[in-house]
Amino acid sequence: MARPAARRAPGKRVAVLGAGSWGTTFAKILADGGADVVLWARRPELAREIQEAKRNSDYLPGVNLPIGLRATSRLDLALAGAEQVYVCVPSQTLRQNLIAAEPHLHAQATVVSLMKGVEKSTGHRMSEVIAEVLPIAESKIAVISGPNLALEIAKEQPTAAVVSSTSLETAQAVASVSRNPYFHSFVNTDVIGTEFGGVLKNLIAVAIGIVDGAGYGENTKASIITRGLVEMTDFAVAYGAHPDTLSGLAGLGDLIATCQSPLSRNNTAGRLLGQGYKLPEVVNQMQQTTEGLASVGPILELARAKGVEMPIVEQVRQVLAGTLAPKDIAPHLTTDDEPQGERTMDGQAQGGSALRRALQRAFDQLRHGGRGALGDRP
Repeated sequence: MARPAARRAPGKRVAVLGAGSWGTTFAKILADGGADVVLWARRPELAREIQEAKRNSDYLPGVNLPIGLRATSRLDLALAGAEQVYVCVPSQTLRQNLIAAEPHLHAQATVVSLMKGVEKSTGHRMSEVIAEVLPIAESKIAVISGPNLALEIAKEQPTAAVVSSTSLETAQAVASVSRNPYFHSFVNTDVIGTEFGGVLKNLIAVAIGIVDGAGYGENTKASIITRGLVEMTDFAVAYGAHPDTLSGLAGLGDLIATCQSPLSRNNTAGRLLGQGYKLPEVVNQMQQTTEGLASVGPILELARAKGVEMPIVEQVRQVLAGTLAPKDIAPHLTTDDEPQGERTMDGQAQGGSALRRALQRAFDQLRHGGRGALGDRP
């Protein structure tokens, strides 16, 4: 008589807060990797669809979710016993959602940010807001970032991301759960660079969308991506990031994916602006929060505080404010009156060597098992 198949032991108990496209996709990633996942949805009807039909037709149409993935609209049930809590809510609602979740958190839970924004009222990164609101050690906080367009990953197209925490042990523990055959996680300890990479690339993607909508071609877009990487790195380094992090998955990798794909909400919002729609009209057309639009003002304030020049982001601000026509975004991408050497990531004029180094480091990360910024390791 045939022996019955062995039942797989349940994996680590985790919760995902937020059932938008990325939150639902990451719940799928975790479940496909063997974790015991409960997804929290704010709307009971959405939780019910995910729980019963294993679909999220609002945000991931046509995608079948894992049979074992559970969903609820009750925070207490979602968080009960969760050893790791992945948070994926709009950045401007993070604080209030954390306040609501705190009474139900496991005392030793690790909290992981999947968000790419800054809080408008404080300019704080998402991990800083988590540390302020929740009574947990900094070493129990992690962030995940990278070239992660939700719909592609939900369809199981291979990609990679980086998990960052001040504690390498925490980053490795999260990475070991956040991986499966189509999603690979690397680790580093540069939380500042990892988070700011995810925030800043959104602003450059809005700029790319604007010039695309205005009818500019590939030369203009390539120039913005290249100079945008410089702005991103200058800003992040001014706040304590390691420059190599911006050459990795959380910087250059995410920048390329977000700027070139019509699946990017930031790119789409920019393209609508470039086509002549006003900001309120764009916001109304977007089904989900577009973090790049909310982050422009806070990032420019933080840049001014450190004396960092960000001409591309400044022009995006002017388009959002209606004081600059999209077609007038400067092709030369600078406000300088006099010719200057091309600034590189280390502030020196060395021609195109900085971009070559950035591309080489990114390719080396994928080719050699993710070794990169501050000892990134799989």
